[in-house]
Amino acid sequence: MTTNFYAPPSAIRAGRVVLPEEEARHLRTVLRGEAGDDMTVVDGDGGWYRARIDHVGPDQVVGTITDERDNVGEPDMDVTVALGILKKRSRFETFVEKAVELGARRVVPLRTRRTERDAIREERLRNVMVAAMKQCRRSRLPALAAPQSIEPLLAGDVGETRLVCHAGEESVPIQQAAADTRQRASALVLVGPEGGFAPPEVEAAVEAEATPVSLGARRLRAETAGIAALHAVITAQGN
Repeated sequence: MTTNFYAPPSAIRAGRVVLPEEEARHLRTVLRGEAGDDMTVVDGDGGWYRARIDHVGPDQVVGTITDERDNVGEPDMDVTVALGILKKRSRFETFVEKAVELGARRVVPLRTRRTERDAIREERLRNVMVAAMKQCRRSRLPALAAPQSIEPLLAGDVGETRLVCHAGEESVPIQQAAADTRQRASALVLVGPEGGFAPPEVEAAVEAEATPVSLGARRLRAETAGIAALHAVITAQGN
């Protein structure tokens, strides 16, 4: 089967894998999987497994592991991307989905001076992330941070290189800044909500050693800006 299935690390032990109920149901009813078939499973923690199906039940699929690898489909750089919570939940979900597909290791919903929502639908977003991880054949499920303001994020040690998206005269092209991230172990990419970051937030980011970057002459939606910035950083590493 070419489809990746997800099973948490707790479901993989002693050379065996047990698919969660929803994954098992998909294999049985949609893909018509049978005993003797091969399946590929990722555990969201960097583990990739090929397994031979031993048992297909109404709500459980059990397989024997025949091959395993680490960090399949993962980029070299550890990238955290933080985006201001968007007014339209569907747009934020699209951003999260694409961030996973592009290779982000962590997604941070930001509460900023211009955000119009404070909360996220955490369970919904985690489901989106699992589906995206399987679809793009990654083996790590990115972390979803709790909503937070930009200040505590900047106060932490996230990102050996930091970039803040800002359409100001002092900003450098994202391609130039992304190229400078090569050979770095980690990066933090900051993107504001609709309307961008407020000036004090940009100043705080710069004081925390973030480089202001521009994304070109066209005005982008916030979620598009986040996707474009993340893509520039990831592809600069050759991933």
